[in-house]
Amino acid sequence: MDRIIKGLKVRLTASLPGAAVQQKMAPVLKNISQSNFTYFPETRPGGVLVLLYPYNDELHLPLMLRTEYSGTHSGQVSFPGGKKEDNDPDLIYTALRETSEEMGIPEKEVRVLGVLSELFIAASNFKVLPVVGYMSHRPDFRIDEREVAEIIEVPVSLLLDPQVVKTKSFKVSAGFTIQAPYYAVKEHTVWGATAMMLSEFLSIYKDL
Repeated sequence: MDRIIKGLKVRLTASLPGAAVQQKMAPVLKNISQSNFTYFPETRPGGVLVLLYPYNDELHLPLMLRTEYSGTHSGQVSFPGGKKEDNDPDLIYTALRETSEEMGIPEKEVRVLGVLSELFIAASNFKVLPVVGYMSHRPDFRIDEREVAEIIEVPVSLLLDPQVVKTKSFKVSAGFTIQAPYYAVKEHTVWGATAMMLSEFLSIYKDL
């Protein structure tokens, strides 16, 4: 496990697979992928955390089922994270702060290994930086019940199984239907931006 963590830290400072790998899990609307959307001047910056930790003798990462609300990502599975606040020095800080607020994980306990490629999320007009971190022990989760309905602890080995990658139609908040690949994680569906970020992380992980 130490070898993998050291390898990830080195690999995340090199060139990243980027959009080519992200697009493998991108939703499609009438044969138009997310890469066809343009950036807007008011695009909002955000950060999320891909947090690795040992549990039952293998690496896990936590996802969260968001509570139901009036926003675009209501009830979806995501990484912990959110928008950059004015007093956040950078997006790494944003990812750690949001994870602390949503999951109760102290920022000082997370060792930052590096970052993945930024991803533009057209549905909510966010440009998100995925930060990869590591804890030497399983977190003591203390969720903010206003934002988090459930913590989903996922073995990385499960995500590497090709059988968990499937495709289906989704009806999104704008009222139209899209076709999208997703990770079938236990009884949950992990798709959209979270699946795209996972795709890049797993591509790097498999190289190790």
